Amino acid sequence: MASAVEKKRQREQKVVGQMIAIYCHGVHHTPTGQLCPQCQALNNYAMERSDKCPFMQEKTFCSNCKVHCYRGDMATQIRQVMRYAGPRMLLHHPVMAIRHVWESAKEKRQQNRR
Repeated sequence: MASAVEKKRQREQKVVGQMIAIYCHGVHHTPTGQLCPQCQALNNYAMERSDKCPFMQEKTFCSNCKVHCYRGDMATQIRQVMRYAGPRMLLHHPVMAIRHVWESAKEKRQQNRR
């Protein structure tokens, strides 16, 4: 059985993967379910960063982390993806989007209390 931290990591990876897929389909016009090489590289990089995250127990999503571990070029790309795909997540995956916003807000409140 997967630990709570591993479930959190998998959920984060799923959200990021879905956002990259929405971005790639909308901007690069790839067929649904497929990624162009550039987006596939970004997805692989994001999964690698998540797998190696030492702060997973203390945070819900990378946006709430005090240490941003993405390389500059990848950080720029993931910001573009988030800016594009974030609002569209409500149409494509409404439950996932609402849960993401709720968990992020909850985590930010907890961080402000510390």
